Amino acid sequence: MEMTSLKLKKILEDRLSHEDYQTSYNRDKDTFRIEWKESKQGMTITLPNVISKYNERGEKAIDELVDHIIEALRIMNKDLQLTGREKSIFPVIRATSFPTETKSGLNLVSKEHTAETRVYYALDLGKSYQLIDEKLLEDEGWTLSRIDEIATFNLRSLDMDYKKDRVAENDFYFVAKQDGYDASHILNEAFLEEMKANAKGELAVAVPHQDVLILADIENKTGYDILAQMTMKFFAEGRIPITSLAFIYEDRQLTPIFILAKNRPKKSRKE
Repeated sequence: MEMTSLKLKKILEDRLSHEDYQTSYNRDKDTFRIEWKESKQGMTITLPNVISKYNERGEKAIDELVDHIIEALRIMNKDLQLTGREKSIFPVIRATSFPTETKSGLNLVSKEHTAETRVYYALDLGKSYQLIDEKLLEDEGWTLSRIDEIATFNLRSLDMDYKKDRVAENDFYFVAKQDGYDASHILNEAFLEEMKANAKGELAVAVPHQDVLILADIENKTGYDILAQMTMKFFAEGRIPITSLAFIYEDRQLTPIFILAKNRPKKSRKE
């Protein structure tokens, strides 16, 4: 069937019917709002964007949207606390352009990482996580060093494996469990040191988006070019993009590398 805003509005009202929710439709902006009746916390959906996804993917697009809405509302209605939930705290990597405060104006807990990336901290809630703000930290009497130590320890405890691909005599490794913390493994110094010790050439690292960490054992100039193309492709496709630049890992330091694609084979473009 052809989807319209009014049809989609009716579908969402039916699928999200709950005695504690209230919904509204803004005809001028073509948006649908759902929120908790008591707290007024909620989210606004731009309907034309959803219709576009529906036209591409069908009912699955609506199913995923409803799941995201329910999970977001659940988190909004939950009293968060850190004490007693220490094992559920993890670091997450974001671009330096990522907001440093919540929509309600609270500063998020973060620390510097590289010129391209910053470390935030998340409380894992099962199907999703919530970034930790400074007010929550202060309310519980925690410090940045404490939460950083706990989060880093928990990161090392996560199960982790990777896939290997050899291209043009260079080895590429991909950490992509899609648990929300793949890129975070760039903070696992012991892992990077192990990969560095086993590398035949230079070790390069990339975090193009949240759900992948790329490591490359670069043995020739072509390897840099392949890594540049690969990182840009992942960056463009990522749900939460971080940086299209890769880093050289040397002496426990991450240094951004600017790679010119000199060795890319010339292809005819039909675009």
